[in-house]
Amino acid sequence: MTQDEIRKLALDILGGIAPEADLTALAEDDELREVLDIDSMDLLNFIVALHEATAVAIPETNYKKLSTLGGIVGYLAET
Repeated sequence: MTQDEIRKLALDILGGIAPEADLTALAEDDELREVLDIDSMDLLNFIVALHEATAVAIPETNYKKLSTLGGIVGYLAET
């Protein structure tokens, strides 16, 4: 996947989890939980959905790397 495809996928999944959020205003380094006002369960659901959509294993020790849009794109682009 390209970085643009990863970004679109992540934003699509986030749109399902936080439909009221303005994802167009989300900066690469914004903390998702703070900006989108999602809880830890929402974040876990997001990570599971990313895994299911990409078939990339995401160990719990790497969850912190997925706390921003830029982190998500970087992490998935490396795999």
